Amino acid sequence: MDLKDWFANRRKQRNNLEEVKQPLTTEEYCALWRQCFQCRELIYTRDLRNNQLVCPKCQYHFRIGALDRIEQLTDPDSFQEIDGLLSSTNPLEFFDTGSYAVKLKEASQKSGLLEAIITGTGLIEGKAVALAVMDFAHFGGSMGSVVGEKIARLVEHAIKHKLPVVIVSSSGGARMQEGIFSLMQMAKTSAALQGLHEAGLLYISVLTEPTYGGVTASYAFLGDIVIAEPGARIGFAGRRVIEQTIRQKLPADFQTAEYLLKHGQIDMVVERSRLNEVIAQMIDFHQSIEFRPPTSKQKITAAARLGTE
Repeated sequence: MDLKDWFANRRKQRNNLEEVKQPLTTEEYCALWRQCFQCRELIYTRDLRNNQLVCPKCQYHFRIGALDRIEQLTDPDSFQEIDGLLSSTNPLEFFDTGSYAVKLKEASQKSGLLEAIITGTGLIEGKAVALAVMDFAHFGGSMGSVVGEKIARLVEHAIKHKLPVVIVSSSGGARMQEGIFSLMQMAKTSAALQGLHEAGLLYISVLTEPTYGGVTASYAFLGDIVIAEPGARIGFAGRRVIEQTIRQKLPADFQTAEYLLKHGQIDMVVERSRLNEVIAQMIDFHQSIEFRPPTSKQKITAAARLGTE
């Protein structure tokens, strides 16, 4: 290599280095880091994702989307979506600061989903399940008529194919833009799950950050086993609303998963990294025993016995 070629190569390498060292924009820099809401630690985004969006310092569980949750829970390439094309309409022609129909399109663009829930079947640690996962990024995970319909259809599918049901909730509650059509879903999903119980099939409810309102008052708390992620806020009305109503200061940990476990309202608190393992264990245990729901006669006998004691 002559001296001229050597200088040409050095100049090319220097130009490449200068291109690499161009300063990042504010948006690009912010995308590299996430701040933990609990301990305020700055975490490299790649490290956070590798840790399933759990803070490595304080174990705070960040919210995650439905697609990421499905990837974490199910065995690779095992999930098959059901009713993926169902989407909400505007039955009441609702309008507040803007058209509900326009807001639905904006929500879909933001989340990349047609609705606030994805339903389907898959394998968790080799165990076949009917799975529903809510996404708070889509309209606050609110339960509209399509969310309720998709859950009801999933439960019917589970009954037909004798599958356990797992529902992962993350929601602000019922979608008020749909009025009574939204509130009806509380009864619809509850009735569907009653049919699942009568069929002797297992329902595991997983509560994540946050789970509130009509979702809490219906299918979220109807599980045979109710599991919550650490630190998840769970309740019906929000903390501030309750404090203003009763005019009292509530405990610092009020409505957290740990508070509910302490007061016997949920069955267990499970870290995200162990969630699929624990769910598989619960399914395996349920399938290893012969389960028969009590008959009407047995219920009446039990009630009479309690009345005489």
